[in-house]
Amino acid sequence: MLDKMGGVWAPKCSAGPHKVSESMPLVLVMRNRLKYALTRQETIKVCMNKSVRVDNKVRTDINFPCGFQDVVSLPAADESYRVMYDAKGRFVLHKIKADEKDIKLCKVVRQAYTTKRIPFIVTHDGRTIRYPHPDIKTNDSVVLNTKTNKIEQVVKFEIGNAVMIVKGGNTGRVGVIVGRDRHPGSFDIVHVQDASGVRFATRMNNVFMMGTADEEGKPLSVVSLPRGKGIKKSVMQERERRQAMARR
Repeated sequence: MLDKMGGVWAPKCSAGPHKVSESMPLVLVMRNRLKYALTRQETIKVCMNKSVRVDNKVRTDINFPCGFQDVVSLPAADESYRVMYDAKGRFVLHKIKADEKDIKLCKVVRQAYTTKRIPFIVTHDGRTIRYPHPDIKTNDSVVLNTKTNKIEQVVKFEIGNAVMIVKGGNTGRVGVIVGRDRHPGSFDIVHVQDASGVRFATRMNNVFMMGTADEEGKPLSVVSLPRGKGIKKSVMQERERRQAMARR
């Protein structure tokens, strides 16, 4: 039987920067995940008190969509959480430190000019940034300061850089790009190798640039990663981990 908050009774995201299928409403973040509220009414009171910020902006809509890389801050509790994916493709609220709460990675999904020939880029979270650096191209990621709305760093879409998979069957996995197959008229395929040496392939549109790689070829992310570091374990490895925890 469905839970009272599941199925057709589940809260739906308001119109916002993320797709409904790629986000979850703020009420689920506060009540079901972080447990800062017990009921929907408590969540409304907390939000209307202007105690919740998403990317350094006060949000009073309890159905505001929180998507990948969004930072949910609670100034009264002095805590911040980044919306990420775990290795199984599920949303996870990753607790971050104070020096990381003002930055977020944004993927460039479009690059164009206005009618007055002003260059601009559009990111995955609906931001429009005018006069970007000429080196910034589509599929790159930019490190954005949410306080100043300035680009601090650029992570290029190149072989040898670290990525996280945000769509498809490999969602949540982190690795380094080791190859790219071009298929004109179809989907380009990117080959990725994770920190444990396992290789897998996915569509180019599914990757999200996260940083660079070290001398050993392991991914180095600009932002901290959730528990598991994006390494997908097999069924037997998961079984051994649970047994080890049970023996403690």
